[in-house]
Amino acid sequence: MVGWGFPSTLPIHNRIPMYDGLTGSYRFACPARGEVSVRLSRFLALARLPGASHPAVYEVTFACDCGCEHEGLVTHDELDWAPLAGSGSPFLNVMTDRLEASSAELLEAAARRIQAGEWPWSFFCYSEERPRPVFPSAFRLLAGAAKRDEIGLAVECPTCAHLSVNVVTPDHVDVPFYNDRRVGVVEHAFRWDPRRAPAQVRASLLDGVVASRRDLAA
Repeated sequence: MVGWGFPSTLPIHNRIPMYDGLTGSYRFACPARGEVSVRLSRFLALARLPGASHPAVYEVTFACDCGCEHEGLVTHDELDWAPLAGSGSPFLNVMTDRLEASSAELLEAAARRIQAGEWPWSFFCYSEERPRPVFPSAFRLLAGAAKRDEIGLAVECPTCAHLSVNVVTPDHVDVPFYNDRRVGVVEHAFRWDPRRAPAQVRASLLDGVVASRRDLAA
């Protein structure tokens, strides 16, 4: 298994949490609507910014409900861990009538599932011809596919560093531990190049170059 470690705690920022555990979406600013909620499947591109590493910061381009594309910033913890731990906001425990945090318990439950062989996100690596576990920070591009209920997901493999393009359902991206049993695979290994790869990936999806389906689950 790929050796990703769990953080001991998720940082609590002095602001409204970017990730909303109740809706499973991220909060971003929109020039037209103020604050908008965006699910991970509405992201269009992700790129790690140089410099910052504790935490790393990613620039996100997302499709907004206003009809435009906007940019926002997401930290590594918010991108990879917040969907597993909910958010930093406390909830009212009706059994104790107290406000309590749930992050530690949710992370512990996620860790048990991973130890049992489940992984919150996965993809099929075309170069290695095998399923691989992954985190959203390895996503590079998302684009509409030929079918309206599917999206193209370009992932930079953390093992071989090639870019593989899978065609998946939105739930495969949005819902941790929900993995499509079979995914479409573009039979081409891309090298990640921010200047050329987006056009190549989108052209493949628009042309319907999905030659096969691969199993992610046994």
